[in-house]
Order: sequence, then structure tokens, then C-alpha cells
Amino acid sequence: MRILGIESSCDETGIAIYDDEKGLLAHQLYSQVKVHADYGGVVPELASRDHVRKTLPLIDAAFAQAGCGPEDLDGIAYTAGPGLVGALLVGTSIGRSLAYGWDIPAVAVHHMEGHLLAPMLEENTPEFPFIALLVSGGHTMMVKVAGIGQYEVLGESVDDAAGEAFDKTAKLLGLDYPGGPRLAKMAEQGVAKRFVFPRPMTDKPGLDFSFSGLKTAASITIRENDDDDQTKADIAHAFQTAVIDTLVIKCKRALKQTGIKRLVIAGGVSANTQLRLQLERVMKGMKGEVFYPRTEFCTDNGAMIAYAGMQRLKVGQFATLDMKTKPRWPIDSLEPI
Repeated sequence: MRILGIESSCDETGIAIYDDEKGLLAHQLYSQVKVHADYGGVVPELASRDHVRKTLPLIDAAFAQAGCGPEDLDGIAYTAGPGLVGALLVGTSIGRSLAYGWDIPAVAVHHMEGHLLAPMLEENTPEFPFIALLVSGGHTMMVKVAGIGQYEVLGESVDDAAGEAFDKTAKLLGLDYPGGPRLAKMAEQGVAKRFVFPRPMTDKPGLDFSFSGLKTAASITIRENDDDDQTKADIAHAFQTAVIDTLVIKCKRALKQTGIKRLVIAGGVSANTQLRLQLERVMKGMKGEVFYPRTEFCTDNGAMIAYAGMQRLKVGQFATLDMKTKPRWPIDSLEPI
């Protein structure tokens, strides 16, 4: 089976062609960073317009890269949610229309399920069940995964997502958009323990997250101290350490609570080097294993959508002709396969 994947949930247009026997045949990605940089964040209308401009040319580029055409496809997978409604509508309308015109089935994919399954694109893949830590700009959640579509949300953010907190704190430090990766880079020059921030909600039972208070603590510290480069780096280091410690504590708690020894981390923040190192250390101590996608598949991409869509198309889950998007879409409401 060969699937075309279309991702357009936010500020990246991702197109991929995946073959269940040959693997990933094509991967095209366009980032809108320059489009939104002047505004310090994603402008939904500009994002939608850019998806309109880029999606079809990227599909043509993917066909050229894979050396195939529409006649070689068995289906199309597109992101239907969650995300920005205008951006979702672009990918949904293009994906569903092309499938109708080419007389092949289409399937609506949950964006976070795509992230959750992204490690399956690698050679070393996790077996079910596993615990998944999904950390991105819009979501932070801990999920128990018994199988595809068999998801139990153990905890999630009650306010800002981890990636969102990274970006907002980076902006307070005067860093350009996108701030998260820039803050992580700045933190490398920071002095440990000069500043210490709280590890939110780690002194309470449960697996929910909260990062807005941590962001406020960073804001106060930035305001009350000098704005020289070293102080900024020290604050960035303290902030990143607090976020990572919080995520690690919650992961250890989820693993002990469930008795599962396999951990998946996915989403944009999963590319953070320090987070990976800490979780690898934890899993080694617990005699378990951690899995994550390669860096290029941590951020939004079409490959994860093609893979997730293929799993559902194989069992006959097709999208109807009406083009529905779901800006809000609980992952534990998905149909199991």
C-alpha cells in the first residue's frame, strides 16, 4: 500500500509518500518561520494562505522525489485536527478533493496520533504497550498506549503546553521566533543553579502538567535582574532545567504507576537534546527503553500523517465526502484498530 500524507495543522506544510513495503519514498517540508517571524508567533490567516500556495507544489515535488504519480497511490491521509481551523481546512479540502478526483480512498488523521506513531518510522520501533510523552507547542500529555487507537490519557497540561512556555519565555528574553530552540541553544552557555525555578505540580499526586506559573517565575526573574547576555543564559538554563525535570519526574511516575518499561517521546520539544539525555538516563536506570523519532520528524511533517493514515486505511477506515475538521479533538476518542 502506498499513501500520500498531507500535514497542514499549523505553520508547516508537510507532504510525504509512504510505502508499507519500501518505507518512506518522499518527504517534503516547508516551514513558515519567516512568514511569522515579524509577528513573534503564528498568524492563523497568514498560515492558511501559505498552505494554499505551498501544498500542491510540494505534492508535485514529492511525486518527483518518489518517482511515481497519482496512479501509484492507494490512498491519501490528511490532518483533520487538532490545529488551526483555517490551516486544517486547506489540507483537508485538498486531500479529500484529490482523493475524489483520483478515485482512491482518503482518511482523516489526528495530528497527535501522527506524532505518537512517528517513532514507528525508525528501524528500532517500540512494541505495545508503551507510555507516550507528547510535548509540542500546543500539547503536553502523557498517554498509555495499548495499541493504535487504544489511548488512555494519564495526564495533560491544564494551561500552557511545554513548547508554548518555551516560546513565551524565549520572547521575554528577547529571542526571535521560534524561540524554543533558541532558548535551548542559549541555555548551553548558562551557569547551573544561579537561578532555581519551581518544578510545577510535582509535589502533588497525578500526572497533569502546568507551565504558566513557571513562565511567570521566569518573567519576574528577567524583570528583576540585569539583561546582560550571561544573566539571560543563566535564566534560560534554569528555565529549561525546570521544564525537563518536571517532564522527567512525571514520566518516572507514569512508568512506575503502570509497570510499563517502554517510553516514547514525540512532538517538537522531544528534539531537545537535554530532555533526551535525561530520559535515556532514567530508562537505563529502570532497565527500560526510550524511543523517539529522528529530529526532522519531531516537528510537524507529512511522513507521520502518511504512516498513521495507512494504519487506518488498512482496516477500512475511510473519510466520507464531507470535509470535516476538528480544531479540538481528544486523542482518547479515536476508534481503535
